[in-house]
Amino acid sequence: MKFRGLTLVVLVAAPFIGLMACQSIPDEESDTLSSDSAGEVSSLPGEGITVRPGVTDWIEEHYQAEIVNIGLEELGYEVEDLQEAAYPVLYTAIANGDLDFMANSFQRSQDELIQNAGGDEKFEKVGALYPFVHGYQIDKQTADEYQITSLEQLQDPEIAQLFDSDGDGKANFLGCDPGWYCEKVIETQLDAYELRDTVEVDKGQYTALLPDVISRYEQGDPVLFYVFYPHWVASVLKPDEDVVWLEVPFTIYPDDYDEPLSEEDTTFEGKNLGLIVDSYIVVASDEFLDANPVARRWFELVQIPIEDVNAESLRIRDGENTPEDIRRHAEEWVAQNRDQVDQWLEEARQAAN
Repeated sequence: MKFRGLTLVVLVAAPFIGLMACQSIPDEESDTLSSDSAGEVSSLPGEGITVRPGVTDWIEEHYQAEIVNIGLEELGYEVEDLQEAAYPVLYTAIANGDLDFMANSFQRSQDELIQNAGGDEKFEKVGALYPFVHGYQIDKQTADEYQITSLEQLQDPEIAQLFDSDGDGKANFLGCDPGWYCEKVIETQLDAYELRDTVEVDKGQYTALLPDVISRYEQGDPVLFYVFYPHWVASVLKPDEDVVWLEVPFTIYPDDYDEPLSEEDTTFEGKNLGLIVDSYIVVASDEFLDANPVARRWFELVQIPIEDVNAESLRIRDGENTPEDIRRHAEEWVAQNRDQVDQWLEEARQAAN
């Protein structure tokens, strides 16, 4: 299984508590759209329809779920509380009709889980909320001074030694948590790019080691590290201002990765970052989407800038991490982007015709 691009082992199926017995798929009468006059579209096309969303226990992912829910509420839907569980449990619940959708799935990284729960006969992928991006970064000052643009340049012992923080002559590189799939990718790439003699990976809990990278950067020392977005670190070490992405010479993944990959699969904003670029999306039941074209269109339209999601991650890290905090953050985002949200809502209403 390959999902999140890096978290193969962190999600464990847990008891799914509090799933509602009521069904959200309306009959023809309850799904009839009201209008002030013939040909007009109701401003509340979801009125009378209950929606049951799911979400993972990864707290940062509650943010986009709440933004999606706010839009549904403004379209008139009755949105029940988020039901939290691990990914496999959520997909099973949607397939069984106990939930209607989740707003924190992936375009490509969880296909195996989705197929195991019923595949195309049960689910549909909708929209593209924001990208999931990961790869290798160094501080911009060192990159500019030594014209470093590619990870392959670390084959040069003199370049690698710039990032040596423990005095052994090798570049110190913060990698993934042991057990994450990206750890296996990094190990494969160190061999493929011939970096074993000049680079060593600092292994451990990523979030525990990341503050040391930030501290070294703040002291003016070069830094080299793996990073994934969305993540709060992007609001501390800002891309293209404090740090830059390194390209890789070619795309390669471990032999056990069972999908063909090309450079296009690992390229973001014109740079081959070496790791698969994915998108957060909505996954919903076919039955719910067929009965609710307005909700479908809303799911298709919503997009959240990744910078905003990174900033939300920082707020969560700094202690604003309760469900009430995250709901408030989502409401603030909607208010700050009111004109765009209103355009999406109006277009979604038109789907009722």
